[in-house]
Amino acid sequence: MKCSKETMLLYAVTDRAWTGKQSLEEQAEAALKGGVTCLQLREKELDEEEFLKEAIELKRLCAAYHVPFIVNDNVEIAVKCRADGIHVGQEDMETGKVRALAGPEMMIGVSVQNPEQAAAAQEAGADYLGVGAVFGTATKPDAIDVPLETLKKICETVSIPVVAIGGISKANMHRLSGLGADGAALVSAIFSAGDIEQECRELRRLSEQTFLTSVSSETK
Repeated sequence: MKCSKETMLLYAVTDRAWTGKQSLEEQAEAALKGGVTCLQLREKELDEEEFLKEAIELKRLCAAYHVPFIVNDNVEIAVKCRADGIHVGQEDMETGKVRALAGPEMMIGVSVQNPEQAAAAQEAGADYLGVGAVFGTATKPDAIDVPLETLKKICETVSIPVVAIGGISKANMHRLSGLGADGAALVSAIFSAGDIEQECRELRRLSEQTFLTSVSSETK
């Protein structure tokens, strides 16, 4: 599946911390119904067997909604479940090695925090970049804060799609308008919601206003 800027518009990243009344699969389907444009499975605690089982199920769900399915960090799981993409951080496997294992068709996303990392990731074959944490986040305590001006410089440095991540919510997403990013990746803002589907509908409208409107105004 080809990576596009539209893919980044409303990028959901799963978090098992918010499961309870609903399973992770039920939460994911609610997000898909609500209009997320990409879904990333992020698991740090599951063993490989359970991780693969879950990845296969979410890949099936995403395919039914024609939404790209991304696996975080684990290249082997991504290949086995035939994910549409794999996302890696600066401390994970190098992008060139990921491409060698994943093949030419799988999307590769790379987390970056400055223009130098962004340029290097693009040169190594990344298909899109995740930039953050733009507002700080409790979801990932070790995340490095990235000023909005740095996000803007990263977007000016590369030609591949860029998604902002970290502490983004309905209250602050508008601050990302006009910086060059193609969308927002959200974790708790989606999966902690009481009604995930409705929350995603509202977030989808807001993301379109934030990112698509700013693009239209820049091209006039």
